[in-house]
Amino acid sequence: MPELPEVETTVRGIRPYLAGETIENFIIRERRLRWPISTTIDNLQGARIDSVYRRGKYILMPVASGAMIWHLGMSGSMRILPISSPVEKHEHVEMQMRSGQALKFRDPRRFGSLLFTEHNPLDHKLLHKLGPEPLSDEFDGDYLYQACRGRTVSIKSLIMDSHRVVGVGNIYACEALFSAGIRPTREAGSISKKRLSKLVDIIKTTLESAIEQGGTTLQDFSQADGQPGYFKQSLKVYGVKGSCSICKGEINQITQNQRSSYFCPKCQH
Repeated sequence: MPELPEVETTVRGIRPYLAGETIENFIIRERRLRWPISTTIDNLQGARIDSVYRRGKYILMPVASGAMIWHLGMSGSMRILPISSPVEKHEHVEMQMRSGQALKFRDPRRFGSLLFTEHNPLDHKLLHKLGPEPLSDEFDGDYLYQACRGRTVSIKSLIMDSHRVVGVGNIYACEALFSAGIRPTREAGSISKKRLSKLVDIIKTTLESAIEQGGTTLQDFSQADGQPGYFKQSLKVYGVKGSCSICKGEINQITQNQRSSYFCPKCQH
């Protein structure tokens, strides 16, 4: 599933082609995504896209009459290609721009979504209860310490709770906890403020690094054979089957909340 850095990479890749541009035509080839695509979308011809930005893992595109709310789901991706380019398999939505370019949304598993609201998208029921952005000043050591106080839930579960902090997905949670030396199963309320402050800094650094590495291939969003860059090549613990890069001990894999957690039992406590 695309995580926050991949969504941010997508936003940065498509924004130059869409922000300030006018929609010439909307082609919906499959309405049955996670939620059915509303017929309201069909009436956006001639609408100008004011901006393109991200909130959590949602991609927002305001227009005069409201805002589109996109989600990539588990397998969704967005590309900018000429309108004349061939239609690919699983290409469910094509938003054609007056510029001659088109936003093409592919989603083989159809867990993505395209919604429309006539109100402020940040007030939408899917977004209005989201926690602070992890790269914002609001997310700091004091905030995380207060969020953890008295909590017996695992620290990994807490930082992945979008009501506490938005967008720290499974891969980056594992990576940040490894770098911070904190075991993912550790009770959130048992961790000192000093260690939580360090964890906040590492979460920010981990996500920023992933975004930067994804950003090295932003031009690929407008190339027929391109794909956005991901962070997989730099992972230190997630998916590692073998020895720890620090102590050379064995990396352990367990299941937490139906997700795989990877950690070093010697380096993380």
